[in-house]
Amino acid sequence: MSAAELIAEDPPEAGAPPWMATFADLMSLLMCFFVLLLSFSEMDAQKYKLIAGSMKQAFGVQNQISAQDIPRGTSIIAQEFSPGRPDPTPIPSVQQQTTDQDLQTLDVLDRDPGTNPDKSLTELNPDEAQELLQKVLEEKIEETKLDAEALANALSEEINQGMVDIETAGRSITIRIRERGSFRSGSATLNPDFVPVMAKLRSALTSVAGDIAVEGHTDNIPISTALFRSNWDLSAQRALSVAHELLEFDELADERFLIIGHADTRPHMENSSIENRASNRRVEIIVRQDLDEETSDTINEIQASNPDILSTLNLN
Repeated sequence: MSAAELIAEDPPEAGAPPWMATFADLMSLLMCFFVLLLSFSEMDAQKYKLIAGSMKQAFGVQNQISAQDIPRGTSIIAQEFSPGRPDPTPIPSVQQQTTDQDLQTLDVLDRDPGTNPDKSLTELNPDEAQELLQKVLEEKIEETKLDAEALANALSEEINQGMVDIETAGRSITIRIRERGSFRSGSATLNPDFVPVMAKLRSALTSVAGDIAVEGHTDNIPISTALFRSNWDLSAQRALSVAHELLEFDELADERFLIIGHADTRPHMENSSIENRASNRRVEIIVRQDLDEETSDTINEIQASNPDILSTLNLN
């Protein structure tokens, strides 16, 4: 039997084969499945930007820059790209460096409104330099007065009782401890009743900056006992007793202290009466506050062009 006869006897069935329907259903289900997966997924825009940025740095992106003139001496292809990377040209500008990237404003030197901001400190005329220096020092002296007021508030009761005096001079604070209530006559041991006063003073000094000099003073009546050969011994021992009390509990650093005995060489008042001699028997705690480095540099720069300027200032 020939091939033509076989085809004629068994013609192919019309339509798609039976397995095609099953295959089409499977493809439809797979497509629905992946569509559902895509709908359930979430895209992290932040991570996408990071990945895109990393790829940009890795592969490079050529920026197109509009050119005013057609580049000369190059091919037509080169016209689609930037002709070159320009080097920065130094120009007069005010620049500032900072390690804090969150700052919203620049630090500006607070100059006196009457001075020319374009001038350096060494170029100021004598009147401008004197005005600027007066302002700088008065601000620092005002800070010292505020510290003295804080000490006075802490010792207000003792000041009212005449046991302690507080005064300022420039950048120094003097806390004067009178003999009354603090020491017995001819003794260098603090009275137990005065120890709480020293505790309040110690606590107040922790918040006051500066070196501390503890200086003992006596009147001009000579003393010679088994404990003290002279007023030098007595004044030094009283200063040492006060210093030891301030250094209790390690609230104040040892490096801040200086102990001095003056005997009767620096009287507070003339030794002409009993009251005056009692006033001279004292221990003075002097807090000397130095200028910060920035202020010192400013003053030194002004003095470089005006050496006698400090003598013209009235800072009492």
